[in-house]
Amino acid sequence: MDAGGAPPPSPPSIFLSKPLLGLRLSYLLALLSLVFLILLSISILLLFLLLRRNRATARGRGRHVTPIQAEAADPPPPLAEVDPMKKIDEGCAVSVAPSTTTFTPTTTTGGSSSSSFCVKTSEGWGRWYSIEELEMATDGFCENSVIGKGGYGIVYRGVLPDFSVVAVKNLLDNKGQAEREFKVEVEAIGKVRHKNLAGLIGYCAEGPKRMLVYEYVDNGSLEQWLHGEMGRTNPLTWDLRMKIAIGTAKGIAYLHEGLEPKVVHRDIKSSNILLDKQWNPKVSDFGMAKLLGSGSSYVTTRVMGTFGYVAPDYASTGILSEGSDIYSFGVLLMELLSGRSPVDYNRSPGEVNLVEWFKGMVGSRRLEEVLDPSVPVQPSPRELKRVLLVCLRCIDSDAQKRPKMGQVVHMLEGDEFPFRMVYILPPVYY
Repeated sequence: MDAGGAPPPSPPSIFLSKPLLGLRLSYLLALLSLVFLILLSISILLLFLLLRRNRATARGRGRHVTPIQAEAADPPPPLAEVDPMKKIDEGCAVSVAPSTTTFTPTTTTGGSSSSSFCVKTSEGWGRWYSIEELEMATDGFCENSVIGKGGYGIVYRGVLPDFSVVAVKNLLDNKGQAEREFKVEVEAIGKVRHKNLAGLIGYCAEGPKRMLVYEYVDNGSLEQWLHGEMGRTNPLTWDLRMKIAIGTAKGIAYLHEGLEPKVVHRDIKSSNILLDKQWNPKVSDFGMAKLLGSGSSYVTTRVMGTFGYVAPDYASTGILSEGSDIYSFGVLLMELLSGRSPVDYNRSPGEVNLVEWFKGMVGSRRLEEVLDPSVPVQPSPRELKRVLLVCLRCIDSDAQKRPKMGQVVHMLEGDEFPFRMVYILPPVYY
């Protein structure tokens, strides 16, 4: 510095430079850096969410589409509604859409081809449940949750997280039987909604496990009310028995006449008729059901069913038709009237078989003795006779002469006689 002179100028600095766009350059650079970091964070977050969504979709596909072995190579025709004029009960809530069951050819080790089908939950067959969900709902499938057992599985009472109560049918894997019954029940009843048919809510198909989730019907089965402790302490009245008979007939009639292809249940019996608190019956357990294709009135198949309810013509020939269900309903109606089991070896030899005993009683004109003595108030003779005639028409030895289930509904609801007693059955003497 010269004596008495001015100090030399300082070197230029970016921190002291002229403002740009009203901001110091240092502030502007800091702002741009912040914007860059925000955009980078958003990009990373979006990429993470996209990858997570793809993984979830892949897992969902792996769970929801499970191949099940089919019984036959030819796919069954899709279920569809027929003419609404043929509806048996217009008060029923019905939701039936064309089936989207897809069949994919597969090859076995022996080189022969078979078929499998994939369940698509988006098409109305109910929601998919994991094993963990159903384990929690049934307390680990504990014995206290069991509400029914059969040859094909165990039924548990379950409570879902939303507190709704369901019935979980755990199918036993007996040489592929679980897969076959799973396939049959989903195809036969998966999309059908009717107030007299037990509704399928969803299913579980993980590995070898096959489970079906049904609506829970909270008043026991007809078998329990006719032959169990509940019926002994509080027997069913005549009006309730008729309500159960008519509702059951409507449910079966819808399977036969309200769907295309028609469904033959093949195991109509009192333990498969569930009752709600309003005594509305619901036909359940479609594990033996068969679909009859368009234009087919029968199918030849292996004889299945419950002894005492199986039609003799089906048992001897293997020819299954609507008439097989109608015969079983006739036996069920006799059981409902008399309070007797279809086969009871504790009775005297002439009374072991319900059908034969029933025919003998009607043929001998001992009509009042057919009625369950525990019925609190007896019906009028005319009403009793009408129902007895319906029973006899349903169990006609000639399957072609049995009425359609829609006709059975009208006969039970109406006040006219199906036809004269002497025309049905000549007197039988023992």
